[in-house]
Amino acid sequence: MNKHFIAGLMSLVIVGGISSANAQEEKAKVNPTYRVTATKVNDLVHTKLDVSFDYAKRYLYGKAWITLKPHFYTTDSVTLDAKGMDVKSIAVVGAKGNTPLKFTNDKEKLYIQLNKNYVKDEKYTLYIDYTAKPNELTIKGSAAITDAKGLYFINPDGTEKNKPTQIWTQGETEASSAWFPTIDKPNQKTTAEISMTVLSKYVTLSNGKLVSQKGNTNGTRTDTWKMDLPHSPYLFMMAVGDFKIYKDTYKGKEVNYYLEPKYAPYAKAIFGKTPKMMGFFSQVTGVEYPWNKYSQIVARDYVSGAMENTTATLHGEAVQATDRELLDGDQESTIAHELFHQWFGDYVTAESWSNITVNESFAAFSEIIWKQYDAGKDAADRTRYEKLNTYLSSTQNGESPTLVRFNYNDKEDVFDNISYPKGAVILYALKNQMGDDAFFKSLNRYLTTNAFKNGEAQQLRLAFEDVTGKDWSPYFNQWYYAGGHPILDVKYDYKDGNTTINVKQIQSVSVQTFTLPIKVDIYVGGKKTTKEIVINSREQSFSFPVSAKPDLIDFDADKIIVGQIKEDKTLENYIFQYTNAPSYANRIKAIEQATLKNKETAAQQMLLLALKDQNEALRALAIKGFNLKDEKIKDMVGSTLATMAKQDKNSNVRATALARLATSGDKAYLSLAKESLKDRSYKVIGTALQAINMLEPTSLNGVMSSLDADTKAHIPNQLAQVYAALGDDSYNDFYLNIVNNEGINKLAQVVGFYSSYLSKNTNPKITQAGVQAIITNMDRTKLTQYYGKQFVQVFTTAEQAKLKAAETSSSQEAKDNLLKQASYFKAGADELAKK
Repeated sequence: MNKHFIAGLMSLVIVGGISSANAQEEKAKVNPTYRVTATKVNDLVHTKLDVSFDYAKRYLYGKAWITLKPHFYTTDSVTLDAKGMDVKSIAVVGAKGNTPLKFTNDKEKLYIQLNKNYVKDEKYTLYIDYTAKPNELTIKGSAAITDAKGLYFINPDGTEKNKPTQIWTQGETEASSAWFPTIDKPNQKTTAEISMTVLSKYVTLSNGKLVSQKGNTNGTRTDTWKMDLPHSPYLFMMAVGDFKIYKDTYKGKEVNYYLEPKYAPYAKAIFGKTPKMMGFFSQVTGVEYPWNKYSQIVARDYVSGAMENTTATLHGEAVQATDRELLDGDQESTIAHELFHQWFGDYVTAESWSNITVNESFAAFSEIIWKQYDAGKDAADRTRYEKLNTYLSSTQNGESPTLVRFNYNDKEDVFDNISYPKGAVILYALKNQMGDDAFFKSLNRYLTTNAFKNGEAQQLRLAFEDVTGKDWSPYFNQWYYAGGHPILDVKYDYKDGNTTINVKQIQSVSVQTFTLPIKVDIYVGGKKTTKEIVINSREQSFSFPVSAKPDLIDFDADKIIVGQIKEDKTLENYIFQYTNAPSYANRIKAIEQATLKNKETAAQQMLLLALKDQNEALRALAIKGFNLKDEKIKDMVGSTLATMAKQDKNSNVRATALARLATSGDKAYLSLAKESLKDRSYKVIGTALQAINMLEPTSLNGVMSSLDADTKAHIPNQLAQVYAALGDDSYNDFYLNIVNNEGINKLAQVVGFYSSYLSKNTNPKITQAGVQAIITNMDRTKLTQYYGKQFVQVFTTAEQAKLKAAETSSSQEAKDNLLKQASYFKAGADELAKK
């Protein structure tokens, strides 16, 4: 699973004037209960389902034939997970007919009394007639998976304009049992056959191969999908809707892309690298793609980023884009992430949620190695750097939970920045230590040893040890079974022909002391010398003879430390490293330092050099380093940035250059901004609109009226920001349309600006309706559980501002309106505070 939603949400810079950093929740007390792997009393063997759908009631009518066997001990009963289901009958299937069984249904589980004692490996098949009612379930999701009702009816009545009617499922973590009875644990594996009866106009998708399609007399069709290889229940999937199928292949196997008809022409542009990815991942793992097909389907209102259902990945609508939309970014990393799960997660599955790292860390790691293969080392290093910093941004003082987590409050909690980005960079650091050949041979050993079964981190460790002959327990004990990360305070000294590196581990005293083997590159007189050191205590020093004072000491030259490094380098050191030790991490650190000291000529010259960096992210960062309110700086770099705004091949760089020029306040750039409204990139157009707002706001209404509906639909964030500054009544419908109708991603983009708009606006009726719309729709999308506390503060701040304005109001009518607005903001804050 890829946490696209939460990543997008957490990237918000401002929500009603509050930094997203303030959204971090207080540390919750962790449940001391040790989360053991689920005990196997009975094993799933085969699952056969025959289902149909009631769109009006949001029901699934199902018949299930579930074949099981005792795992070891003789048993006369079986317990199945069946959330919220009505169960009409249960029977054991026999050669001479079915034998009804007694059972108890508590709406969570089915407790079934079998017709006799069954011994180890003695198979039996249960027949269950049931109705699933997912919309009547009361369940809690998580930051990664925002809902958990298993089966979703999208626009089932066809009443929502411009939204297709769809059905899809989401099993992870244990939500498959909301639509079919099963043992809903990751350490169960079963083959499957799913028959879906749907309206003839619809397309279906499920795991495995489509083995038959049978037309019925009532305008429906029954499609049967067969999965001959075993996989876990949470990886079962169904999807139904009006999809166009783009057919691709990989070594003779079907590779299909299911999209809404509007996006079908862009299927190859979106998913076209999939066969190449399949080949690469088959090569590096030494395990040829193990399933009989691979399909990817895009669904509306999906509850996460994407999900690696076996042979049939389900993507959220963010992946669906036109060629023009793709100019501003794609979901290639998500596509790679979900595909790699077909090996790590589906072929070998984490035996428990505590060990989710053997699924998710590998999928996140795959994004790095795919980038290196497809786009080069610099692109891979950028991905790795960003993952490390995503993890670090969610921590304080080096503290974080363990990667393998046997204690948690809820199984959903493990889908976080520990299991994903931290786990990925831990794997990369391990690859660096043991070498690529040994690392990938070890992955092959883990996969082949545990094929179609379950794995955990200890089995991964044993695979590494089996291949390399080395005991990797210290590494796993440090990174997998203990938490936190090092924070290194590094200082350099040169004296009498020796350079000394003083290192202190300054992470919280509650965090372990780390052992860190790293490389240090010392640059002296145009030559580089590499030293290998091992940091293993809270404070230590390393001295090396040198011929002169080093121009640079590149500490952790391979950039594999999973932690933070604080150094006392000079600006000259950073400028030297940008050119002479140009790893991605070194270059970005140099640009950051030059930005901090951008009044110095040397820093400015380095930033000018960085404007030509090969990496578009660093070009954009360098642009932000210039203070264009300084006339000398503007004269020095203005024409260069104007050229970049027009000609850089990357839309983000063009947009960043334009935005930076606008900060100068110089109307000479107004014509450039207006010209940029013709750019193909929506991002550039949105930035141009903001630039015009800064340079000549009086022309804004005319400019906006010239934009077509398609463009406006693609720049809601920029429009929301511009309208917020204006506060005019006429813009309220723009916000309400998004707030009332869009999903969590678009809502998260504009809701902060809507609150700012409501604070600026002077109409009490708009305030009252707007505050309630924000609360209602934050609840609808579950945004409240992440940002509810922030909006209490947002509304309280707005209330105080209105009360203060009322004190100095020149008319009684205006004062009354301001007091009314204050009362509505207070009511909103009070309502949110109770949630």
